[in-house]
Amino acid sequence: MTQFILAIIISIAILIFFIVKLNVHPVISLFVAGVIAGTILGNPLTATVGSIASGFGGTLTSIGMTIIFGSIIACSIRDSGAAKSMVNFFISLFRGKNLELATGLAAFIMSIPVFGDVTMVLISPLCAMISKRQNRPMGLMASMTILPLNLTHSMVPPTPGILAVSLLLGADLGMVILWGIVCSLAAYILTWALMRGWAAKDYYPPKPTYVEGVEEAKGNDYRDLLIKEDGLPNVLAAMSPILLPVILIAAASFADMALEEGNSVRTFLDTIGNRNIALFLGVCCGWLLAFTHKDKALASYNKTSGKNETSLSKMLFNGWVGEALEVALAPLIITGFGGGFAQIIKEAPAAAELGEVVVKFGIPGLLVPFVIGAAMECAVGSRTTAGMTAAGLCLPMLGSLGITPVACAVMIGAGTMIVSHVNDSGWWVSMSMFNMDTNRTFKYNTLVGGVAGLFAGIIGAILIIAGIM
Repeated sequence: MTQFILAIIISIAILIFFIVKLNVHPVISLFVAGVIAGTILGNPLTATVGSIASGFGGTLTSIGMTIIFGSIIACSIRDSGAAKSMVNFFISLFRGKNLELATGLAAFIMSIPVFGDVTMVLISPLCAMISKRQNRPMGLMASMTILPLNLTHSMVPPTPGILAVSLLLGADLGMVILWGIVCSLAAYILTWALMRGWAAKDYYPPKPTYVEGVEEAKGNDYRDLLIKEDGLPNVLAAMSPILLPVILIAAASFADMALEEGNSVRTFLDTIGNRNIALFLGVCCGWLLAFTHKDKALASYNKTSGKNETSLSKMLFNGWVGEALEVALAPLIITGFGGGFAQIIKEAPAAAELGEVVVKFGIPGLLVPFVIGAAMECAVGSRTTAGMTAAGLCLPMLGSLGITPVACAVMIGAGTMIVSHVNDSGWWVSMSMFNMDTNRTFKYNTLVGGVAGLFAGIIGAILIIAGIM
C-alpha cells in the first residue's frame, strides 16, 4: 500500500509540475506521469506503456465518435442561428427581466453536448448585445453566463470529460445525465440568487467588436430586446440537435430499469439511445436545421470560415465535419491519455485497498470523489484530465466508499467546478470572450464557479444520504 500511495503522490506531483510550471502539453505530461507511476509500482516499462496504450485505446473507443459528433452539432448551432433563437426564447419567457438567465440557460443547454470553450464563443456576442441593449451590468451578464456552461460541461454527459468519467466508473449514463442536470441546475439557480446583487454592481463595458452599431433600447418592452434577424429557426428546432440525444440516452436508461430484457420497446430504445447513435441523430437534426435555413447557414459559415462556399451539401458533409475534427482533436487525444494514466492506477493490486485506508481516516466516503475532483482541477486545470484522474483513483475504492458509480461520477463533476484558475484554458477563453481583466476573471469565473461547485456537491451529498442517487 505504501508503494501504491507513493506512486500516486509522485506521479500526480510530476503531472502538476509539468503542466503548471513547465507548461508541457497535457498529452506528454499524462504519458510521463503514467510511466513514472508504473515504474514505481514495479511494472516493466513495456508493460507500463502497454497499459497506457490499452487505456488510451479503450477511452477513444468509448468517447471518440461522441466527441466528433458533438463538435459537428456545435457547427449547426452556430450557423443555423439556433443560439440566437434560444436566447430569444428565454428573453420572451422572462418578459425582459433577469436577462442574465436568458443567455445563461441557453448556455446551460448548449454546453451539454458541446465543449464549454466553444459555447463561450457562441454565446458571448449575444451576452454583450443584451448588456448593451438593456444597459445590463456586464459583470452580472458575464458571471451568470459563464457559470452554467461550466456546470453542464463538468457534470452532464455527453460532454466528453464527464462522459469518460461515467464510462470508466461503469455508471449508468442516463442516470448521470439526470442527476447531473438536477444538481447543476439547482446549483446555478442558488448561486444566481446568492450572488446576482454582488455581480450587478459592475458595469464594465462589453467587448467593443460585439456591440459595434448596437444601440441601447429606448423602451421597456421586452420585444425591443429580441435579436432581430430574418430566418431564425423556431426554438424547438433550434434545441433539437442538443436535446434529442439527451432524451434518447435518458429514455434508454429508464427503459432498462422499467422493462424486462427482450422487451421490444426496450430493445428499440436501447438502440436509438446508444450514445453514438443518439449523437449522430443529433447531427442529423443539425443538418436538417441547416437545410431548412440554407441561406442563413451558408452566410454564417462563410463569414466564420472566410470561405465562399455555395454548395450546402459541401458545407454540411465536408466543411462542418472538417472543422469539427480540428476542434475535437485536442480534447480527444487528451482524454485518451487521461484514460491511459487512469489505467495504470486501477490495474495496481493495492488500488482496491485504498478505500479502506480513506475510511479509516474518518473521511465520509461520499465526499472523497468531490475532494479528489476539486484537488485535481485546482492542480492540473483541465476538467477532463482532473475528472479522469479522479475517476481512476475512485474506481478501486467504490466498494469501501459505499456510493454508487452514478453518485461518484456526479460528485467528481461537482468537484471539478472548484478552483478553476490560470492553468485552465477555459479561464483564459472566458477572459477574452467576455472582455474581462484578470481580477474580474477570478471573480466571475473562479469565485462564482467555486460557489456553484460547493452547492452542487452539497446537493449531491443530500441525494446520496437520502438514498435517491
